[in-house]
Amino acid sequence: MKIGIIGGGAAGLMVASLLQNNDYEVIIFERNQECGKKILATGNGRCNYWNSNQDLCHYQSSTPELISSFIDIKDEQLILSFFAKLGIIPRIKEGYYYPFSNQASTIRNVLLNKVKANQVIIKNNFLVKQIKRKDDKFIIISNSERIVVDRLILASGSYASPKTGSDGMGYDFLKSFGHTIIKPLPALVQLKGDGNYFKSWNGIRTHVKVSLYENNFLVREEEGEIQLTDYGVSGICVFNLSNYIARGLEEKKREYISINFLPFVTSNFNNWFLEQTKLTNKNILELLSSILNLKLVNVLLKLIKIDSCKKFNELNYDEKNRLVDVLTNFKVLINGTKTYNEAQVCSGGVSLKEINLSTMESKLVKNLYVIGELLDITGDCGGYNLGIAWRSSLRLVRALGGEQND
Repeated sequence: MKIGIIGGGAAGLMVASLLQNNDYEVIIFERNQECGKKILATGNGRCNYWNSNQDLCHYQSSTPELISSFIDIKDEQLILSFFAKLGIIPRIKEGYYYPFSNQASTIRNVLLNKVKANQVIIKNNFLVKQIKRKDDKFIIISNSERIVVDRLILASGSYASPKTGSDGMGYDFLKSFGHTIIKPLPALVQLKGDGNYFKSWNGIRTHVKVSLYENNFLVREEEGEIQLTDYGVSGICVFNLSNYIARGLEEKKREYISINFLPFVTSNFNNWFLEQTKLTNKNILELLSSILNLKLVNVLLKLIKIDSCKKFNELNYDEKNRLVDVLTNFKVLINGTKTYNEAQVCSGGVSLKEINLSTMESKLVKNLYVIGELLDITGDCGGYNLGIAWRSSLRLVRALGGEQND
């Protein structure tokens, strides 16, 4: 049996690593000069390849009711055991798994070495122009070759990060086979806001709590470091909200975030300010600049137009409310996201309703399989999207009857 894999990224390499049955001839068709280029960029070059917290809240899809049938707890030990047998020693920080080397190349290289050990044929610089189906087989056509395979695996990735070779061609191939594609949108990406103060706070990093409101309804909250930019906001907690925001803006919904710059204050804010003023005898500027970035303090106080030389107990009722509100409920209207160029992944993809999630085989086309980013399921930052690649690959290999581990 000849198996073709279009895409030599995380999902494609994982499948080829797992397929060890001598009855298979496996070919990877990769448009880049080398496989796994996008893996090298993950986790800021460190490759966060797994996360121990696999709660369903970390995944989004247009068919959320199907997520639970895909995120199976039984897969976790198989995946971690597979990497352990490849020699990966994890460096675990708060549930985030990295290779102990702290280098993404470690993950890419062990997968690639396993693929070569499995005698998989790798055709680099191979740009698939067209796929035809004839007599239950697939004809893969480039500018110079026509190769026939018995089973075809689409693992070509999304539109995200096109500099790594991702161009979304898999969506077009799936459409040609009659599949429904939920519009892919940039995800895990920076947010652009509506405001004239962004240049003033550009470059600041600070720990906050961020709440996302969609048409004035609370959708999700995240806490962590945020990066304030000249166009809006960035940072991991912002990335985890961007999937919802991109989809909401596409649907013409009003999207805004509320930033709490003092997430550690759990008591009444007025009482807290009064206690801090009494304790330190500092005015508003002195008090806040001992907690927050001075540049940020100046931006916020300028926006609410109060005398920063006053102490909190010297402010009138309206001034106190304005101060508390700007520090704990700073609203930023979101009018867009950054592009596919900056996005780590895409939300959207082939509808999960059209894929057998036990085998990853198309319900519309026999012997056609879809894995990785092409699927309409997106994870948060923190190893979840690589986890989708590993999970979908594992299920496919089970379906093909290949060995999962030595």
